[in-house]
Amino acid sequence: MSAMTKALSTGQSLIQRRGLHQAVADRLREAIVEGELPAGARLNERLLCEQMGVSRTPMREAFKVLAGEGLIRLLPNRGAVVPKMTIDEVVQAFEVIAALESLSGQLAAERASPAQIKKLLKLQGDMEAAHAEQDLSRYYALNAQIHNLINAAADNSTLQETYASVNARLQSLRFRSNLDKTKWDKAVKEHAQIAKAFAKRDGIRLGQLLAAHVNAKCDIVVRLLEADV
Repeated sequence: MSAMTKALSTGQSLIQRRGLHQAVADRLREAIVEGELPAGARLNERLLCEQMGVSRTPMREAFKVLAGEGLIRLLPNRGAVVPKMTIDEVVQAFEVIAALESLSGQLAAERASPAQIKKLLKLQGDMEAAHAEQDLSRYYALNAQIHNLINAAADNSTLQETYASVNARLQSLRFRSNLDKTKWDKAVKEHAQIAKAFAKRDGIRLGQLLAAHVNAKCDIVVRLLEADV
């Protein structure tokens, strides 16, 4: 059994009848973000159904969900593929997400509820614990929750929809940027400053920190992509 087959199969017991296609989409999303299904990979519907123990109907519905998020591209009569972005496309997407994160921070500092601030500080503590345990999968899931919480706290539906659309295309690259331990350690320290600014409701500082954090990710990702060329 291949590593990818084994990894995908481990999620089979988690897939229940209720919300079946969403459970399949969640598992495939995780596989894409963490590189089990890398950019350029063609998704074999029959094989994936066998690995995950589901029929083709929920698999096809899951494909539609992921295609709507921009994580996969549906090809007429040829199935689906994980799209591969050019370096220029990556840079442009990061430019947009940096601006969106900065705006989210500025608005969230003003509009966040006390409960949202408390939750973010709890997530920050949990994320630091995951980093100390070198649990990258858990770390990244918590990291994404923090960024999404700040975006949601901005309380702007247009901003939230745009952010989700652009960010979905960058998730696997943002995950990959933490594979270098030195860079990962630096990112954790940056997040501590982000949490502090959020708790103080310092919108200007928070916006600047988020933009700088994303731009640093972009630099790491571009270097990794250039090394792969």
